[in-house]
Amino acid sequence: MNENIIIINCGSQFTQLIARRLREIKIHSVILNWDISHETLKSYEPKGIIISGGPDSVNNPEAITIDEEILKLGCPVLGICYGMQLLAKLSGGLVTSGTSSEYGVTEIFRTNEKSSLLPDGKIKVLMSHGDNVSRLPEGFKATSRTQSGVISSIENEVIKFYGLQFHPEVNDTEHGDEIIKNFVFKICKCSGDWDLENWVEATISSIRETVKNEKVVCGLSGGVDSSVSATLVNKAIGENLQCVFVNHGLMRLNEPEEVMKQYERIGLNVIYVDASEKFLSELAGVTDPEKKRKIIGRLFIEVFEEEARKIDGAKWLLQGTIYPDVIESGTKKGSALIKSHHNVGGLPEKMNLKLLEPLRDLFKDEVRALGKIIGMPEEIISRQPFPGPGLAVRCLGEITKQRLDVLREADAIFREELKRAGLYKDIWQAFCVLLPVKSVGVMGDSRTYNEAVVLRAIHSQDAMTAEWSRIDFDVLDKISKRICNEVKGINRIVLDVTSKPPATIEWE
Repeated sequence: MNENIIIINCGSQFTQLIARRLREIKIHSVILNWDISHETLKSYEPKGIIISGGPDSVNNPEAITIDEEILKLGCPVLGICYGMQLLAKLSGGLVTSGTSSEYGVTEIFRTNEKSSLLPDGKIKVLMSHGDNVSRLPEGFKATSRTQSGVISSIENEVIKFYGLQFHPEVNDTEHGDEIIKNFVFKICKCSGDWDLENWVEATISSIRETVKNEKVVCGLSGGVDSSVSATLVNKAIGENLQCVFVNHGLMRLNEPEEVMKQYERIGLNVIYVDASEKFLSELAGVTDPEKKRKIIGRLFIEVFEEEARKIDGAKWLLQGTIYPDVIESGTKKGSALIKSHHNVGGLPEKMNLKLLEPLRDLFKDEVRALGKIIGMPEEIISRQPFPGPGLAVRCLGEITKQRLDVLREADAIFREELKRAGLYKDIWQAFCVLLPVKSVGVMGDSRTYNEAVVLRAIHSQDAMTAEWSRIDFDVLDKISKRICNEVKGINRIVLDVTSKPPATIEWE
């Protein structure tokens, strides 16, 4: 737990893959944003630092950069893609823009220089850059080049600075795991003893030490992340945790009642608030997805804040934020906004509460594993991911109670048939999307003009990438017939066969 590899996030969507690769070899990492101060970074006692890639150009006058004092802390540094260019520039090298852009899989060739990172011979790697290092900083050597002569890796063994123009963290790069292992084990001298069970014990102790006897409030959503987060903190501080479950009227069929029963089984202290009419009233007529999310986030704050005021002595706000939430929200320069997550930012500042996010550096599969370790019911930890804004982002167009009820019924049939076919547990996420698109149909002797439902089922590990699930045609046929026959207002079913990227998992 004390062997921290610090990942400085410069905005790359691959940043989380670096952390995952490290976790796979039992290395603990902490992801910090590019504007972190050297004093704060030093407090983590890093064994090594990795500077991620990013969409910027180091030659842009407004390009993001890092606190240069970080490079004087004395620990090994590895720069990846933009990180290599930034490392080279800050060390006195020259980065040239727009001369030899390279994107996609390409081959690199070892130079005659000895390398502590790379294996011998040629390697296929994933490149994604428009700039390149055209003059090495003093003391550095080029250990590989592309076929066109572009420097693809640099090393300075004396001060232990290393740069890779390619991405070793992606599967497209050959020997990527070996390169990462060389950095953390041979150069940083890490032992690779990070373990989730040890993390649990250390985190519970840290929560107790941090919170002391102060009270913590938590807004539960019914999802895996907030539920596991609350259970973990409950083990640390017990009755000093007060949870609030806000029913915004946007959950799946019978879900609020089922969730409350599960929380009772766990032993969480939960206040139930039915604010469904308030949410539906304010969402009436709204069709823009970001406006929907912002309205839901604002209303959640208002309802939650009203309940939190009743909790005497509350000093902390607990949130179930996990790393994909942070990277997709893009709340800082250097990280592109994909969609807003209303559990990331905003609430602490408005409520003047200190923020507690114990799962912030974990991925979804690790959160599930954590749930098992701390003894949570299988019904909760195996629950498929569900967005904070609920069905609002699956009910495209205007949100009404009637359209939500249609979506709820269709969604329940979809999931029920997948379970009957024995497929549900193997699918990471399965749900229906209601489209504000009507098409002509025929039922009996009557002409219909009803809306369409999309079936969305995907496989994923951490929600950062996803592949659409191949479901047997006979199962799809049964699902389609049941929805059209049993759900009034639907006469057409379509299947989403788009992966992420290019699409997101949710439609809004």
